[in-house]
Amino acid sequence: MRRPVLSIALLLLLAGCSASPGDGREAAGHWQPRPGTAWQWQLSGRLDTSVDVPVYDIDGFDHPGSTVAALHEDGRKVICYLSTGAWEDFRPDAAKFPEAVLGEGNGWEGERWLDIRATDVLEPLMAERIDMCREKGFDAVEPDNMDGYRNETGFPLTADDQLRYNRLIARLAHDRGMAVGLKNDLDQIPELVDDFDFAVNEQCAQYGECADNKPFIDADKAVFHVEYELPTERFCAESRELRLSSMLKEYELGAEREAC
Repeated sequence: MRRPVLSIALLLLLAGCSASPGDGREAAGHWQPRPGTAWQWQLSGRLDTSVDVPVYDIDGFDHPGSTVAALHEDGRKVICYLSTGAWEDFRPDAAKFPEAVLGEGNGWEGERWLDIRATDVLEPLMAERIDMCREKGFDAVEPDNMDGYRNETGFPLTADDQLRYNRLIARLAHDRGMAVGLKNDLDQIPELVDDFDFAVNEQCAQYGECADNKPFIDADKAVFHVEYELPTERFCAESRELRLSSMLKEYELGAEREAC
């Protein structure tokens, strides 16, 4: 049945609200998901598009624009996963990164930390990656490895270096009309919450850190959260209280999920 021309959803949109509290809203020209929004995060295996959630987070390199379009047709918003703080030897643009910006391994095969101070080198490379996300039709970017300053990268990175770089990535996404999420980097959330549209967190329950995400919730921005080693009965009650979008996944981030 066709909706009336001036539907309830349109009235809510004109009022600056969302027809569905979990789906999100437009803010400054881009999407901004709200706390409690259900999601699926799949970075390996054949993509399962049957999960009934409003948000999918998938690898930006691995999927064509047609996949994004199909998810949009099903009413989903789609997040483009990219690594912005580490080099990956298996990406098609890997040869564009000079050896001077490649640091120590980050614990994943074929990956090395980047010298995020070298923005003259990294900014155009990251702009190209985010351009790819935009051209494929993604709604948002999930930039990974955004807390190098707290790791053994091989570079003397400072908290200020990380703040500058993270804000650079946020600006690149926003300049292209896309939302952007802050990945982990819990210590800098108070300083970065205004620069990002949502957060993505791994294992905050395991390490007793979930309350650190509260600035995003207080700003009416979603926190997309996964645990890998705790059963749901160990974290879902707290997640519901904090209004996190939580689920249990395997480290490979395949299709399987157990949501709170």
